[in-house]
Amino acid sequence: MKKSLYIFLVALSAILYSCKEQPGATKEDKPRIFPGFHPLMDEIVRSRDGVFRGLDLNSKAEIIKKIETAAPVEAESGHIYFEYKVDSLTNYSIDYALANDSLQEINVQINCNDLELTSYLFCDLKDYYENKLPNPTEDKGYVVYNCFEGQRKPFVVSLSDNSTPVKGILNLVIYKDK
Repeated sequence: MKKSLYIFLVALSAILYSCKEQPGATKEDKPRIFPGFHPLMDEIVRSRDGVFRGLDLNSKAEIIKKIETAAPVEAESGHIYFEYKVDSLTNYSIDYALANDSLQEINVQINCNDLELTSYLFCDLKDYYENKLPNPTEDKGYVVYNCFEGQRKPFVVSLSDNSTPVKGILNLVIYKDK
């Protein structure tokens, strides 16, 4: 009887020890880039630097490829296209248009099967760009931010919600103002 009780206690101790969290096995949370905004902002916009993902217009194709975390789906001399799947509800694509190896335009399309999340993300994107580029104009579902400040060349950020009753679709376009 003592031997079986001893084996039982050893087995129970082994099970309990294996269930304990091991040092170094804890998952550290990455510091948030955009605290106060939805976590998808960290995934999609990724950086407070530049106009989008740490990039500015006029960036070279090699810089774009280094910043992106996936291989491009399409890469031609005037265009680099990426697709990302965030989770079962949300995916997005980024199309970079270049002229003479210089970034001219960024097109982002965010698709989401959760209309409430889409609305929340739209508001976060509006707030983010409003803090970065004040005095937007709003018309028929489009929010347009114009940048004419400092040494920068003028550019435009256009944000629109093109959602359907069953699918959330947000479009963000950043381009040089002519």
